[in-house]
Amino acid sequence: MKKIGKHTLQMNNIVNILETASIVGPKESNGPLAEYFDKCIEDEFWSEKTWEKAESKFIKESSSLVLAKSGLSFADMDYAFAGDLLNQCISSTFALRESNVPFFGIFGACSTFVEALCLGSVFIDSGACTNVLCSTSSHFCSAEKQFRFPLELGNQRTPTSQWTVTGSGSVILSKNGNSPHITHLTPGVITDLGIKDANNMGAAMAPAAISTLCSHFEDTGRTPEYYDAIFTGDLGYVGKDIFIDLARTKGYNIASKYNDCGVLMFDKEKQDTHSGGSGCACIATVFSGYLYKMLKEQKIKKLLLIATGALMNATSSQQGESIPGIAHAVAVEF
Repeated sequence: MKKIGKHTLQMNNIVNILETASIVGPKESNGPLAEYFDKCIEDEFWSEKTWEKAESKFIKESSSLVLAKSGLSFADMDYAFAGDLLNQCISSTFALRESNVPFFGIFGACSTFVEALCLGSVFIDSGACTNVLCSTSSHFCSAEKQFRFPLELGNQRTPTSQWTVTGSGSVILSKNGNSPHITHLTPGVITDLGIKDANNMGAAMAPAAISTLCSHFEDTGRTPEYYDAIFTGDLGYVGKDIFIDLARTKGYNIASKYNDCGVLMFDKEKQDTHSGGSGCACIATVFSGYLYKMLKEQKIKKLLLIATGALMNATSSQQGESIPGIAHAVAVEF
């Protein structure tokens, strides 16, 4: 592996995305991408007693499913990288506590999925291992309870607010196989323009996304024309428009090949999700379902995947802090 430019790493060896798995909740099951998910669950509790236990079940089941689809087992995994939005990442740790796989619990808010891909790719490209499991999850009810308002209050949601995706996406990265693979990764820097509205995540995260986009193009010498598609994780409708405008000010016209996973996840008119989807599971399930299928069928051969995250918690918002943003990018090619 070699570092090119200021932030980007170029893989010297093939890092295959060997297999993916995606499981989503009831609202996502009624959205436009339902046919691409491996499992659609009709009950947000998924037969558990709490939303938090249900979220952990999502990541446990998606991890088991991706292993089953690949013909591998936990014993074949050298390392696991996983994270979520619950306090101290308990969805991930509780889900994988019986796996007996060396575990890295990671947190990048909604950017955690691509953060996992970045770290797993470095491990494989370095020759340190053969197979890595990457998983993330989120749950609408547990996220509302932790970050905004308990559902029992019935608070009216603002037009800029987003709907945290209930679900989990898992992938296996491997030095073996012949599948879509990660060629470059561009970690992001923390970007904070002073946004304080926890119900406007798109505005808070879009500046971080444009920072990473510019770093990737400057480091690699590539332009938007190199890619068949550019996807962000969960900027939603508000953040998507801001991102397009910011890219234009930097000299990049991305509108024709760009979309956001949070925009694709729900039907804005029929499902009343306001500015679209968000959460660790947003980009994880859209990539593991829809985008991976497009890559496998070579309808997309070169994809730039940028996951965005809002690095805040309930305490920082209550204390009047602004919302720092982060964005990590991987180039996936086939």
